[in-house]
Amino acid sequence: MRLFDIKKNSIWLVLLLVLLGVTANPVFSETEKERDIKKLLEVSGILRQLSYMEDTLMNSVSMMISGSFPKVPDEFWTEFNQLIGKKEMDELIARVIPVYEKHMSHETVKKLIIMFETPFWEEWKKKMPLISREAGVVGSEWGKQISQSPAFNKKLEGLIKKYELEKINKKK
Repeated sequence: MRLFDIKKNSIWLVLLLVLLGVTANPVFSETEKERDIKKLLEVSGILRQLSYMEDTLMNSVSMMISGSFPKVPDEFWTEFNQLIGKKEMDELIARVIPVYEKHMSHETVKKLIIMFETPFWEEWKKKMPLISREAGVVGSEWGKQISQSPAFNKKLEGLIKKYELEKINKKK
């Protein structure tokens, strides 16, 4: 089973969630601009990162299944991991393209393609996933450290008391 740790890839996840924030019709006739947007997604490395969306979805569903069904045969997971294929990923891409189309001129898309095809950006695309994972680990460790600190918890308890959260959430 493929697992995806959202915290380790939080930078890309946030970017992709923003990109997917607008629902678009996945059926459209492809224009030159749309073809260029697809190329931009490819050369920028975002197309590869869209697979993280699949991983995120599948991880969430697999956690629900594991929580509901403690005993699951390996064969189930083999078939489960094949539930999303090329067709579904093509639909995701088709939904992302209109977001770019809405916010970017064709000229900007073309210029970005040229920029992302430079050696500088090639290096960046190769390193960005590793940087994102490492930065995610650092952020996760920071969050754990903060949330477990006595100072933070004292402040949080103070807010809970100040706004009487226990009182207003008491079951009747």
